Amino acid sequence: MLFRRWRQSLQFRAIAVALTLTSVAFLATGSFLSHQIADRLFTDRLNQVLEEARTDIDTAQASFDASDASDRTEVQALINSTLGSLSQDTGSTDHRWILIPLDQGPGQSFVGVQSESSWMTSATVPQQLQQRVASADGTYWQPASARMTENGPEQPVIVIGDVVQLNQNSRYGLYFVYDFSDPQATLDSIHAVLLLSMVALLLLVGTIVWYVTREVVRPVSNTARVSQRLSEGDLDVRMQVRGTNEVARLSRSFNRMADSIQTQITQLEQLSSMQQTFVSDVSHELRTPLTTVKMAAEVLYNAREDFDPVNRRSAELLHNQVDRFDSMLSDLLEISRFDAGAARLDMASTDIFTVIYDVVEAAAPLVVTCGSELTVRSTLTRCVVQMDQRRIDRILRNLVTNALEHGESKPVDIYVAANENCVAVAVRDYGIGMDEEQVTKVFNRFWRGDPARARTVGGTGLGLAIATEDTRLHGGRLEVWAEPDNGACFRLTLPLLRTQPLDPELPNPLSLPPADRFTESTARVTDTGSLQLTAPAVGPTVEPDTGQLLIAFPAPSDDDAARPGSESGRTPASSGDTARREPGAVTAGGVVVPGETSRGQTGPTGGTHTGSSAVVRGDGTEKP
Repeated sequence: MLFRRWRQSLQFRAIAVALTLTSVAFLATGSFLSHQIADRLFTDRLNQVLEEARTDIDTAQASFDASDASDRTEVQALINSTLGSLSQDTGSTDHRWILIPLDQGPGQSFVGVQSESSWMTSATVPQQLQQRVASADGTYWQPASARMTENGPEQPVIVIGDVVQLNQNSRYGLYFVYDFSDPQATLDSIHAVLLLSMVALLLLVGTIVWYVTREVVRPVSNTARVSQRLSEGDLDVRMQVRGTNEVARLSRSFNRMADSIQTQITQLEQLSSMQQTFVSDVSHELRTPLTTVKMAAEVLYNAREDFDPVNRRSAELLHNQVDRFDSMLSDLLEISRFDAGAARLDMASTDIFTVIYDVVEAAAPLVVTCGSELTVRSTLTRCVVQMDQRRIDRILRNLVTNALEHGESKPVDIYVAANENCVAVAVRDYGIGMDEEQVTKVFNRFWRGDPARARTVGGTGLGLAIATEDTRLHGGRLEVWAEPDNGACFRLTLPLLRTQPLDPELPNPLSLPPADRFTESTARVTDTGSLQLTAPAVGPTVEPDTGQLLIAFPAPSDDDAARPGSESGRTPASSGDTARREPGAVTAGGVVVPGETSRGQTGPTGGTHTGSSAVVRGDGTEKP
């Protein structure tokens, strides 16, 4: 939560930084002041009690030296009178005395541990201090904690000790316990004041920073909100202008920019609307006269054998150009339908290889004319997709035609692959290719890579734009890769099911571009323009990972071998062959198609072999 606020709010970040820096500065200053104050309080108090203790020790030693007490009773009375008078004379400080013998004398005058207060014993004096006093001359002190009253709590004290001698040179350690609770209470009060001052200062600094950043960030936030609304299409939104400061100048400049953008967008929308209306009107108006011209051209074309060579050639040219004009007009009408939002899909479950082979077969004359080689490559032989067959056929025809036109008589490959979510079809050529700028414009309307380039098939530059719209209607993607002099590759990706969109987490079944010749071919167009199917390995196998049945082509019959146009590498299926399948599914090239029946044999793939299936039409003709 805080991290998200830190990233999204400049005001929160400024306040957090200001409070953090203020806290660090105050802690450093407070620690320094606390240390100095505590040191001064402790030093002054320590010097005071040390001076007082030395005076009392000297006074006690003088009294002991002047006394002639000889027995224990007299010595006890001397100690009580001398040290008691010291406690009565010193009224400025609260302290207690303890007398501890250092030598265990055998005489009658020896007395034990003496204490002003009964609850104080030799244990009150730290053992380390007792050792230091006994081993060396001088006055020593050490901090400790002790009870200054009988039932009171332990308080911080300073114990000061020195050696005194009684009669017969008996050595005793005289210790004074001074109460240091007052300096500690003073220091605690100072700490409390510093802490309260820190809290008050943080609140004050936070309030000041909040107000300042609010005044600075609020215009920026308003600008961000207005910009977002402007980007969402609300062209009428503007910023409020107040005063003549920098923010006001920013608001005025922003509003002028918004006015300019609104004017330009309005003009572009008007021009676009006029263009769309013009294209739609012209396309519809030309349809009727074109139909009449086309009928007349058909009549002339069918009767061309009765004409002389010049008129015969003219009839052929007229027929071809009218067909080309009709195709161009159809593209314009299709674009107008996309602009009007009237395009609809006619969805059906279709084997995409059927569409691909239709496209390849239709492109066979162009393959022969271009002197190229068109090959279908895949590890699959069947893949059913929910799609509008007419639109997908149009997309693939456009991609294949463009690849052949710009392929410079080099091979053109069609790759097909699928996973559990989608199917991908890539058309790869090795021709002139495109640079980065051309790649960014390739899907624009009326754009052509080289308008001056001679073309074998006419076009308006709308083919890829229409293909993009058809792909969008299917919820798919149409992508391009190209390099100058290394060809181009267009990849069409479609979801297998209409209700199951493309999963962005799954990798695409085909890389862009696919690995060169990554698998054996399943079909190709020969030099004569006929469609040749590649025979897969013979014999059913079982896929080792899933246990699914993979069905291969049977051996060709004598009728198939004798059929005109059949080659040694082609193994079509006869109409009487029906593949056995598991209940509810047909395994086709590793893709399970629920609810489909097998009308023809499919070849085993499983990533090892490739092949193509020849399905049989209802009229008995074969279809790859």
